[in-house]
Amino acid sequence: MTLPTASDCGALVHTDFRKWDDTSHWQSYGTLLGVDQHGCWVGYPQGTHFERPGAAFDLECDSVSLFPAGGNTPAFNAPTGRGIKPGPVLGEAYKHLLAAEQVVVYVDITTPPVWSRTEDGGWRVTMIDLDLDIVQRANGFLFVDDEDEFLDHQRAFGYPDDVVRGAEAEARVVFEALREHRGPFGDAGALWLRRLADTDVSATGRPRGA
Repeated sequence: MTLPTASDCGALVHTDFRKWDDTSHWQSYGTLLGVDQHGCWVGYPQGTHFERPGAAFDLECDSVSLFPAGGNTPAFNAPTGRGIKPGPVLGEAYKHLLAAEQVVVYVDITTPPVWSRTEDGGWRVTMIDLDLDIVQRANGFLFVDDEDEFLDHQRAFGYPDDVVRGAEAEARVVFEALREHRGPFGDAGALWLRRLADTDVSATGRPRGA
């Protein structure tokens, strides 16, 4: 497998999450920002479109994702001050609460990312989503999400035992690393978010105005 290098910075990246049965999951396009000791970093400016069968959304903030050699794909979100969208308008007094609830780190437990070249000279990074997610809010609250979906899909897709054990072990490792701010969960996310903010790309992954 050929991996991107620093010379590929600025290339368009098709982010291709799939499910165990090879059906399409979340799809998006970002820009390769660079490579460091943790892996390859891809930037998604505010407004970037994400879609999967039956669902879609546009990012409300800048976000960067790390694609390491192992089985997880962390996303780091820039602070918005808005947090979770409320139903009714709650007023100024609740702004601090909403900001505290914003998801700032979201880690998908996946198979190891696989990189390939696209026909237009860009890149595609493909991985299988294994359901478990490690989520951290701006107030520091940290939790494991979608454990019920993980159990359901073990039955529906017939995950092999070693895949189940590996995903559970990876989730534990990521949880502890996030809690202790180790590895890429120290200052790296903020550094690459600043790099994205200084990069002249639009939400399409193309240069602004192109």
